[in-house]
Amino acid sequence: MTFVVTDNCIKCKYTDCVEVCPVDAFHEGPNFLAINPDECIDCTLCEPECPINAIYPEDDVPAGQEHFTALNKELAKEWPVITVRKDALPDAKEWEGKPDKLKLLEREKPHTP
Repeated sequence: MTFVVTDNCIKCKYTDCVEVCPVDAFHEGPNFLAINPDECIDCTLCEPECPINAIYPEDDVPAGQEHFTALNKELAKEWPVITVRKDALPDAKEWEGKPDKLKLLEREKPHTP
């Protein structure tokens, strides 16, 4: 089993979870994080670190968000690994808990300075 980042992460991108991951399973996009299911060891450390409850065990993903399991796998192949906590997006607080944010997901790789 793996953990899955879901809809609530979009436009927030809190990164508290990445520092506790012992296997570097998190990948960073412009406004979302993804977990590589091939790397995730089901250690459960990331789930309680997410301040907005956007991470779930694969078997407990909320109804209607099951597609995020495949999306995490797809995006983890495209995006770079993130292992160090960064500040959340500037307007993250405004987006917390808003439903149906998938249409706002940005897929381009983040630019590295």
